[in-house]
Amino acid sequence: MANITINGTAVEASQGQTILDAAKAVDGVYIPTLCHMNLEGFNVEHRVGSCRVCMVEAEQGGRKRMVPACCTPISEGMTIRTNTAEVIQARRTVLELLLSDHPFDCLTCAKNQHCELQSLAKEFGIENLSYKGEESCYPVDISSGGIKRDLNKCIMCRRCETACSDIQTVKTLTGFGRGFKAVVASPEMMPLKDTNCVMCGQCVNVCPTAALTGISYTKKVWKALADPKKTVVVQIAPAVRVAIGEMFGFAPGTDFTGRMVAGLRQLGFKGVFDTNFGADLTIMEEATEIISRVTKGENLPVLTSCCPGWINFLEFQFPDLVNIPSSCKSPQQMWGAIAKSYYAEKIGVKPEDLVVVSVMPCQAKKYEAARSEFQKNGVRDVDYVVTTRELSQMFKEAGIDITKMHDEGFDHPLGDSTGAAVIFGATGGVMEAALRTAYEWVTKKELKDVNFTAVRGMEGVRDAEIDLDGLTLKVAVASGLGNARKLLEKIQSGESKYHVIEIMACPGGCINGGGQPLIHSDTDVLQQRIQGLYAIDSNCEKRKSHENPYIQQLYREFLGEPGSPKAHHLLHTHYHKK
Repeated sequence: MANITINGTAVEASQGQTILDAAKAVDGVYIPTLCHMNLEGFNVEHRVGSCRVCMVEAEQGGRKRMVPACCTPISEGMTIRTNTAEVIQARRTVLELLLSDHPFDCLTCAKNQHCELQSLAKEFGIENLSYKGEESCYPVDISSGGIKRDLNKCIMCRRCETACSDIQTVKTLTGFGRGFKAVVASPEMMPLKDTNCVMCGQCVNVCPTAALTGISYTKKVWKALADPKKTVVVQIAPAVRVAIGEMFGFAPGTDFTGRMVAGLRQLGFKGVFDTNFGADLTIMEEATEIISRVTKGENLPVLTSCCPGWINFLEFQFPDLVNIPSSCKSPQQMWGAIAKSYYAEKIGVKPEDLVVVSVMPCQAKKYEAARSEFQKNGVRDVDYVVTTRELSQMFKEAGIDITKMHDEGFDHPLGDSTGAAVIFGATGGVMEAALRTAYEWVTKKELKDVNFTAVRGMEGVRDAEIDLDGLTLKVAVASGLGNARKLLEKIQSGESKYHVIEIMACPGGCINGGGQPLIHSDTDVLQQRIQGLYAIDSNCEKRKSHENPYIQQLYREFLGEPGSPKAHHLLHTHYHKK
């Protein structure tokens, strides 16, 4: 421990702790930051000190100097002042220099009123700039179809680089250029579509400005809703319902399912459905595949394939393993395929006249929906994807206050689901849902306790052994691509002992997707969202996917049985080396 003083208050802090961390123990002390972000629970440090907004005065041994609080460790006897005139002026100067090379299109910026640079400029009362000169001028990159990159708004905080390289280990983004021309970008400034970017969107989640945002398709959705020749339907992903309330001032984890359904009907959607139906369908196909491959001992381990960001990662970084993920499409794409076939036939609408909109927590879902594998004769399974943030904006545009809506239920038949489906939104949820069904199919016995708690939690990698009445199933769960890499390297080396592995690209799973309300990796918020999903699951009458009566009806009327040729044609896919 070290004894220090902060603004005249004696503080005992741990050696190696930063001034910023130590200052949190002192009431009334606030140190502004831009490049710093909360990474507790992710075993990654981000102490680059690049923005210099957190400058404080530190004195030790008679020497006084100005230092960045976020990356300066405390030491015995240090005296720190956070609010002197010199400190305040230093911070103001830094902000004015950042603003002098920043576009002033705030009114039309995607981050307007949610931009950290804008908020700090307001806090410091900056109304005029003291510094004027050359401004950066870069083309805006929307080539990927999922993520928009505007380097004119990059402030070199390098948060995106930490998320991309250290947490996700994708390493698409890095410091590029020198001096005034320095930015964080892809190697040689390549368009994102020409890089190994997996579209996970974690860079978008941590960017404090609008240098990285999602590409919005809401205008196209509005146009489709206004077209009398089109029948527009929507599906809602599980993680959206426990996060969208945050955009309206509600606590993380608050269940907004019924109010969202009511609001979407008000927006004009002809059918409001649940991606959870697609999740139950995924389990029917995936559990069938798991049982077959495990009992035969072939092509193991089975890797779950619900997350498009993780699949992109596999195709780019581990092309020699493209044969081992489950061939099942994601719940989004399964739902879209059934909507454009079974449902379109039921309501007498041509597939090309049925517009499927997905509300997802994820930027990668936009990329996934556009993949050539998921369209037939030019007709996509899913036409447009909007994120949780974008849907909240649509409600606000339409003057719909969903916080005051009365709960309404989903439409039939593609809106009914089980508790197993809703937990897909949390890390470990796909594995648990699959185990609930696999257990009963293998043992022919009723599973009374459906809670496989061993696969739950926020740890980066978790494993368990499940006894299926004499058949021991070794499973593992990884969230965050950095953790996935560890398991994939073990598979390559032959060290893997697992039969089934679930992988989600985003730390914590879909509840931390690149389209969710921004929290900058606050693990407490993620835990509340996860708890919200498990609360919904525990309150469901049916908690096993194979018990969904509308899924059973779909197989009787249309698909035949899990794994049938028709099911394979509509619900399965393949992967490519990239």
